[in-house]
Amino acid sequence: MNLIDLFEPSLHGRAQKRAVRFADRWYTFGELNRMSDEVASGLAGRCGVRHGDRIAMYLGNSPELIAYYLAGLKLGAIVVPMNVLYRDRELTHLIQDSAPKVILCDESRYSEFQPLREKFPRVHEIVVTAETKTGGTLRFQDLMGSSTGPACKVREADPALMLYTSGTTGRSKGAVLTHGNLVSNIVALVDCWRWTEEDRFLLTLPMFHIHGLCNGLHGALATGCTTFLHSRYRADQVLKTLDQERGTLFFGVPTMYERLLEAVLAGSPIPGQMRLYVSGSAPLSPDTFSRFRDAFGHEILERYGMSETAMITSNPYDGPRVQGAVGKPLPGVRVRIADDSGNPVPAAETGEIQVRGPNVLKAYWKQPGKTRESFQDGWFRTGDLGRFDADENLVICGRLKELIICNGFNVYPQELINCLSEHHAVEEAAVIGVPDAVKGEIPKAYVVASGDETTEEELRRYCGAHLARFKVPERIVFLDRLPRNAMGKLRLKDLPDRE
Repeated sequence: MNLIDLFEPSLHGRAQKRAVRFADRWYTFGELNRMSDEVASGLAGRCGVRHGDRIAMYLGNSPELIAYYLAGLKLGAIVVPMNVLYRDRELTHLIQDSAPKVILCDESRYSEFQPLREKFPRVHEIVVTAETKTGGTLRFQDLMGSSTGPACKVREADPALMLYTSGTTGRSKGAVLTHGNLVSNIVALVDCWRWTEEDRFLLTLPMFHIHGLCNGLHGALATGCTTFLHSRYRADQVLKTLDQERGTLFFGVPTMYERLLEAVLAGSPIPGQMRLYVSGSAPLSPDTFSRFRDAFGHEILERYGMSETAMITSNPYDGPRVQGAVGKPLPGVRVRIADDSGNPVPAAETGEIQVRGPNVLKAYWKQPGKTRESFQDGWFRTGDLGRFDADENLVICGRLKELIICNGFNVYPQELINCLSEHHAVEEAAVIGVPDAVKGEIPKAYVVASGDETTEEELRRYCGAHLARFKVPERIVFLDRLPRNAMGKLRLKDLPDRE
């Protein structure tokens, strides 16, 4: 089964049902299906998109994003979501690596592509969601016209999505997920979370991320539930919508739940019809879990997943949710805790979390070496450390890799080190993650500069000009030298003032 087959009962069988409300306008499932058919015809006819081609999207949550995404799936193309916080450095790498034939962006973000356009002659079109022509580019509505659906056979094993995930070298790699990977994931979640067409789902997570796209949108289309789509997260608007529209289902990252608690204290209503709040992408603190339970009367359900595997484990819908644990493997998924040699560790001991199942990616894009390194005896190596508790719930204990998770987004220190090192005044740099009560972790940099005139603010501005805002170090400490051992290896534990 491919994803379109999975969505068919909603797109055709519930054609008259209201599917998505966005900016006070309703879209039925039939309208989304028709829009995506027309976009697919436009992509094939005007842009030459064929089975296996890559098409990228660089825009915020919108009905246009949904139609474009579905069109790509119908054509058998590989959809490449690009984080809207990314800037020239990150966009250049993603476009060079994935070589998309078409990029869809909204008008406000088109300026990011203007200086890059000449570098990428293989990009056939940049399509803009604009009412008027922008620099002679193709508009989204120019793709539409013919409602003839694409005649393309898409198989379960065909790649559907390429999600870029940071690497320890600072260069993102594309995790290629097939239709089968994604179908198995959402079928398991729908069952575990009792998701039905009667649900009223608020989606404010960005759909360039696996959390919003592969959990949120896929679940809504698979079940045929009603979705209230927000272009950006505002805690007061989330609570207002859930309250007034009798919402039942909400997904967020820990920071979002902190903001909901603040909004309630400021006078926002507590929704009365909710049945499930889900948190992921970063660890949920015990304090947030307990305060939310006390204020909202709900225990947040934590789950665990990553771009390469979609969702892996979940706390139960029925029964107690163990704070600090991420539950048990989803149906069809196997999890083991292994040592460096790939041997299972004794019960309750800590080791690397390894996964196998129908949800696990087959390969990284054009990186066979990285693909081989990521598997051990057929098990995918997550790079996360964990253990099983007495009830066989998975507990995340840390990371083998130097990953920083800030507001649910991945920040690899080496990427930030590479950027800092390109500044003319920086001789060398080190980056660590430090705990933050709201964001989970924040990046902190240590820099050896060639002169006394370089300031923290100047380096922060430099990073902000080349990287997404969430990657910019919140603090930069200047040192005369970085601590190293006798072999010259950096000793991160000896950096001063580590929180």
